[in-house]
Amino acid sequence: MTQEASTPKKSNPIVPFLKLPENYPDQEGYLWGVKCPQCGAKFLGARTACANCGSTGPFEEQKFGGEGEIYVFSVVHQTVPGLEAPYVAAIIDLDDGVTVRANVYGLDATKPGPDWFGKKVKMFTEKVRVDREGNDIVAAKFRVTNGK
Repeated sequence: MTQEASTPKKSNPIVPFLKLPENYPDQEGYLWGVKCPQCGAKFLGARTACANCGSTGPFEEQKFGGEGEIYVFSVVHQTVPGLEAPYVAAIIDLDDGVTVRANVYGLDATKPGPDWFGKKVKMFTEKVRVDREGNDIVAAKFRVTNGK
């Protein structure tokens, strides 16, 4: 009787523009994308053409910082199993010039207000589920900082 070697458990990002270093979770994950060489526009993830000027590259790979501010938000009251409602879903303008959609923590979802627009946030990563092979699936989330 032979015994199959068990494959080591991995951490996999939930979206392709989230990179997890080899030594994750000891080193935090980050968002990445590309910069257009013609017009300087930045995008999350890989691109074959620039949505701003139509250039076909080659594009420069960019590592984006995880700080920004809430551009727009919505309080979600219906959800899927494993995600508590209500929660805050937002579009976040990163300081690096790209925009990302993510959930925001540190706000009372039962008391939304106009002062949330422009609120400073910082990215963190967290395991959100386990896949069929037993690997951790990791998502980028944002937490309100002490800024505005």
